[in-house]
Amino acid sequence: MTTTETTTTAQTAQTPLDTLSINTIRMLSVDGVQKANSGHPGTPMGLAPVAYTLWTRFLKHNPTDPTWPDRDRFVLSCGHASMLIYSLLYLTGYDLPLEQLQQFRQWGSKTPGHPEHGLTPGVETTTGPLGQGVGNAVGFAIAERFMGEIFNRPGHEVVDHYTYGICSDGDLMEGVSHEAASLAGHLGLGKLIFFYDDNHITIEGNTELAFSEEVGHRFEAYGWHVQRVDGNNLSQIADALNNARAETLRPSLIIARTHIAEGSPNKHDTAGAHGTPLGVDEIKLTRQNLGWPDQDFYVPAEALAHFREVVPRGQAAQQDWQQRFEAYAAAHPDLAALWKQVMSGDLPEGWDAEIPVFKPTDPPVATRVTSGKVINAIAAKLPTLIGGAADLAPSTDTLMKGIADYGTQPAGRNMHFGIREHGMGAVLNGMALHGGLIPYGATFLIFSDYMRPPIRLASIMEQRVIYVYTHDSIGLGEDGPTHQPVEQLSALRAIPGITVIRPCDGNETAEAWRAALTHKHGPTVLVLTRQGLPTLDRSVYAPASGVQKGAYILADAPDGKPDVILMASGSEVALITGVAKKLAEQGVQARVVSVASMEIFNRQPKEYRDSVLPPKVTRRLAVEAGSPMSWYRYIGLEGDMVGIERFGASAPYQTLMEKYGLTVENVTARALALVGHHKHV
Repeated sequence: MTTTETTTTAQTAQTPLDTLSINTIRMLSVDGVQKANSGHPGTPMGLAPVAYTLWTRFLKHNPTDPTWPDRDRFVLSCGHASMLIYSLLYLTGYDLPLEQLQQFRQWGSKTPGHPEHGLTPGVETTTGPLGQGVGNAVGFAIAERFMGEIFNRPGHEVVDHYTYGICSDGDLMEGVSHEAASLAGHLGLGKLIFFYDDNHITIEGNTELAFSEEVGHRFEAYGWHVQRVDGNNLSQIADALNNARAETLRPSLIIARTHIAEGSPNKHDTAGAHGTPLGVDEIKLTRQNLGWPDQDFYVPAEALAHFREVVPRGQAAQQDWQQRFEAYAAAHPDLAALWKQVMSGDLPEGWDAEIPVFKPTDPPVATRVTSGKVINAIAAKLPTLIGGAADLAPSTDTLMKGIADYGTQPAGRNMHFGIREHGMGAVLNGMALHGGLIPYGATFLIFSDYMRPPIRLASIMEQRVIYVYTHDSIGLGEDGPTHQPVEQLSALRAIPGITVIRPCDGNETAEAWRAALTHKHGPTVLVLTRQGLPTLDRSVYAPASGVQKGAYILADAPDGKPDVILMASGSEVALITGVAKKLAEQGVQARVVSVASMEIFNRQPKEYRDSVLPPKVTRRLAVEAGSPMSWYRYIGLEGDMVGIERFGASAPYQTLMEKYGLTVENVTARALALVGHHKHV
């Protein structure tokens, strides 16, 4: 019998030690919220029996090594109940001392208001925006299956773990959870097990105010295995978990009828316990009701010892896995070497050797098309590169040719997310967080708005997720203003920690992929065109490798002392090269700067940034087919900007570019006016 199996044996009755342990979780949560005078005590109190059963009897984890690869993943999607997971982490022996629980929601603590991945040991993902954790968990389960299909061999299973989660009424009201749950059911993710905390309470009152659906029937319709339990009955909870683990073809939802603020005489089943401390008087009554000492952060030694039994059990499970991995490495050394490489996040030597070089003699080609060529040039070299689109793969050119679809054959890597941009974003985060995978997701740039919350979370968590956004401007033409992004580039660039790259031709697109794949700590957005663009002649213009510094000088005044600096990204770079030629005919020397990525450029040393944009050259003109907002830091008070500050229109893109002033003639006139103004001054 394995270590995991010994922890799942049925238990017929709740023992006094169980009760003591459950109440320890409850009261730690109550005390943490009260001391902070801020937080959500009611949900941890109601969920304590569910969490206790899962964490002490089913969850395969090693508190002394929270990141060992074959651990089970746990997602608290209702992140506002963070004192629940902090209590569990402390009690089961993670590097989270009691003092940290006493500093809940305080500056510099490891116990912030909502769980943060990378800050608190044992927290698998950052949650709080409701519904996101459900999508993350689906991503974890997708990754577990995929990694198992790549690496497991008969007699040598090195990937075999579950993804568990807890979600709330609020999680299941949010649309992102619907999208993710529908995908999970379609894919048959049998190692995904969620508890639904059915406590009937939201901030405004009873859920009946706005929520009357039959959740279980909805999930059954999605293709999930659904069970219902009393959230205070440990035997029912354990039986349901065993049943869920036995169901291998469907994800599982266990609906646990709980009661918010369980144990509190006056706040029990009330909205008042959702997001405010119980208060000193009610805490005293709750302690009396539970037979608890009148002492803040009291932890019974017997309960703590019981929780800490998890530690040697988890260490044994990891040691057993390590021994099995060593046997696996002896039998399959190439696979073991690949495992170590992908789990490190490093790329293999020569991964980019076959990326094509695009020629200036080629006909104009959209950067979405050159991106597709790059994807297919690297796909064979990166076996854990996995991704797809929100039903737009033919339009975004993101299919890996000759590679199976995920879920249809082992190790299939073409994901079909369906028309679920929001869910796709949350799932991608889970895939990245799992480790070993490099996930990408694609849609039109305009629909980045549908997935902004998970993009923001990917930045907060510094996850290597790649977003491929095509149809990047009014240049997409006839589809009109509903599909033509204007403000999206500036909105994405405003997210801290993100890297947005808008390449100007095929060779910059290749460099953009190099930058995205080598950037481990944060998401990257590739912004690509629908319309064809000329390939710049790199014998005339600087090499596209300048993308690796974000912005670089494409062409310059003969003496290196320009009268004006022209800046652009993407499709407008070819435009300003034409403007520079027109200016030269009139005796005005221009420096042409491709600003492929403001974020990469901003990370460069000041000396480099000043060499590209000398502070003394204040005559600067930027051009972009979008909102000018993100350009003001570069053009300064004396510069000018040709951008778009109204919505697009339905017409051929050539007509739109003319009507919106994105022509050589108009930009040249603006540059001459700028230079003439300064000469006059």
